[in-house]
Amino acid sequence: MAGHDTAAGASAPAALRSDWIDWEERADPPVYQVALWPNRSLGHRGQRGVIAIAAAGFCLPLAAAAGTMAFWGLLPFCAAAVLVLSVAFRRRNRDASLSEVFSLWRDEVRVERREPSGRVRRWRAVPQFLCLTLHARARIRNYLTLTGGGREIELGAFLASDERVALKQEIERALARLP
Repeated sequence: MAGHDTAAGASAPAALRSDWIDWEERADPPVYQVALWPNRSLGHRGQRGVIAIAAAGFCLPLAAAAGTMAFWGLLPFCAAAVLVLSVAFRRRNRDASLSEVFSLWRDEVRVERREPSGRVRRWRAVPQFLCLTLHARARIRNYLTLTGGGREIELGAFLASDERVALKQEIERALARLP
């Protein structure tokens, strides 16, 4: 479900594909539900600290060159490096707003993906025909896909390899408990 569609030969825009649909909210609670999001190991406070340390580190050579022409030659590069670091953290924060919600009812499976752009993509299938697959030889180790409803989507592509294995086991246990 991240970034691209995994179905072979899929070239139509996502808005035209039948697997990304609108649905009515259900009144009954799901039997199993899990929310997934990328790891955010460094918070805003930590990011500010990294930027401050980088800025202080760049000031050391500037302090030694203070009052010389070299100072003015180095200043734009040091400022640009701190600016690039700041922009990279902003981009990382925006990308970290990605989330996926897997919901399971007795008669339906739903996956809702909220992308950093604000776009919401939805997929659903019948649990009895759902196939979970961990691809061991894919470019990404333990790449998890769901097949059902005539489509194949990826789930939790932003998770660590061992987290995808645990997620597959959790979903399989939830499916096994269905009546």
